Order: sequence, then structure tokens, then C-alpha cells
Amino acid sequence: MMTLRFALTPGEPAGIGPDLCVFLAQEAQPYPVIVISDTELLKQRAQQLDLPLNIIEVNPDNLPELPSPEQSLYVWHTPLYEPAVAGQLNTANAPYVLETLTRAGQGCIDGLFSAMITAPAHKGVINQAGVPFSGHTEFLQELTHSPQVVMMLATHGLRVALVTTHLPLREVADAITTERIESVTRILHHDLSRKFGIKNPRIIVCGLNPHAGEDGHLGREELDIIAPTLERLRKEGMDLVGPLPADSVFTPNNLKQCDAVLAMYHDQGLPVLKHKGFGSAVNISLGMPIIRTSVDHGTALDLAGTGEIDTGSLQIALVTAYQIAAANV
Repeated sequence: MMTLRFALTPGEPAGIGPDLCVFLAQEAQPYPVIVISDTELLKQRAQQLDLPLNIIEVNPDNLPELPSPEQSLYVWHTPLYEPAVAGQLNTANAPYVLETLTRAGQGCIDGLFSAMITAPAHKGVINQAGVPFSGHTEFLQELTHSPQVVMMLATHGLRVALVTTHLPLREVADAITTERIESVTRILHHDLSRKFGIKNPRIIVCGLNPHAGEDGHLGREELDIIAPTLERLRKEGMDLVGPLPADSVFTPNNLKQCDAVLAMYHDQGLPVLKHKGFGSAVNISLGMPIIRTSVDHGTALDLAGTGEIDTGSLQIALVTAYQIAAANV
């Protein structure tokens, strides 16, 4: 039987990602989790947190079959460019962050890992280093040569996928095209069925404009683009509801009757999800040939090294990756 094995990237070295890895070591995991990180960074952060940590170095030619013992971490050493200080960003380490992602993603492609879990990266410092970076999702899309990737966040009782992700608001309307809506909806429907085992998933789709355009008086995207696209997909057998006004989509009755909500842009859907499940939500990348989950929060530079963090989102990200990988063996 194939060994399920998981890669974990700590993200921004000055943030709470390394802390999350140290906390992870304090509890037994059901599968081997390999942290792709600088070993000294983890040792220093464990010392700062006053937590025990035994590092077991591994590499692609020597990957473990069993979970690590408690208070231990498997680590694929990936060196920092300069020493990292908790809470202090350093552009010199931007290439390190991207290297950890590349090793994890390529490892999933090559079959070394069953899935990858990502702690938060800091987009700003990577861009300041001269590397265009709009997020994990887009980076992994390029790495895996995926034509279209969909960002979906999930918490208890709610899944929200996005038609557009990290775009300035003034660019969103131009990005709402028939082709994009169709491809995103197909990916969402496919992965809900395949990765989550939901037969004939029901998806509620938000409109772009207030009141879903008010019959064209507040914008025509619903009439000209969204509704016709959904109708064509319905004829193929997809169970799609909408486009509905986004301000009334997220009611308990609607959510009981659907498997996911498709929002048109980032801040249309995610504030609701994070209000409902912040600290217990997971980010899932759909449409890629690999499984990737992530925490739902940022780098929290002010909390790095303090121990005053909530590990709930990491636990959900791990469990979700375990479940999807096990269901797709």
C-alpha cells in the first residue's frame, strides 16, 4: 500500500509559520509530515518558545514511512539566505520562501508527497525583493502548468470558491468573463465530486453587482455574462443556483441547501467565511494535479516567537489534506 506522506512549508521565516511547525511537533500526527525549512530556524524558534524539539533530517532519497515521534519533526533542510529574526522582514530570504514552495510542489508532482500544506507567506516582502508574487495559488499554478486554478476556503458548514482572487477591485469587472466563469465552475464542480466525494454538488453563485444587477439597472454582468453561462452549464446537468444577490446568499437556509458558494471576487466571499470560521478554516487549491491546503491567516509578525498563537487553522489544513489524500489513493 502506498505511504501517505505530506510536505509542510513554514512560509515567511520572520512570521508565525516556524512557530506553527514547532507546535506541530508537540502532538503526534497520523502520517509522516516533512517540514521543508531551515533547520536552525526551527531550532532557534523552539528555543524562543521554550518548547522541546528534536529534528530528524531527511531528504528526497531518505523519506520516512512512519510518523515522527512526539516532540520531533522530519525536516528537509532548505537553507536561509540570512538568519531570520522573529517579526523582522528581510528581502534576502524571499528566494528561500520560494524554494521551499518549489520543493514541496515538485515533490507532490513527482510522487514524493501525497499533498502539501502551506503556512503563510508575506507577498509584500517577496515583491520588494524583485520577484513578482501574487500568492501561493498563482505560484503553484505556474509550477504545475495548470491552465486554471481555483481558490476555495472552507470551514464548518461553508465552502466559498472565488472566480477572481488577488486583483485590485477596479480590475474585477473586466475579469468576469464567460470563459472564466465557465472554467472556474467546471473545476469547482469536478473537484467537489472527485476530491470531496460529493455526488452532483449544488453550487450557489453570487452576482457581481449589488442586488445581482437589479435587472440591469446596477450593471449588466449578470444578464450578459453570468446568467447565460450558468444556464448553459445547467443543461449539462450541473446543479447551479443563481446568480443571486451576494448580500442575501449567506443565509442559514441557503447554506443548508448547497455544497459551495461561488463568489465573484475575494472580498465578496471571504469576509463572510472568515467571520464564520476564522481560526478554523482552510484554504484549498482546486484545479491542480496536486493537493494543496493552507492556513486561512497571515504571517502575524507581531506574534512570532511569543507563543500566543492559535494553531487551529493549521490543524484543519492538515486534517483536510489527510482526508483528501486518503480518499484519492
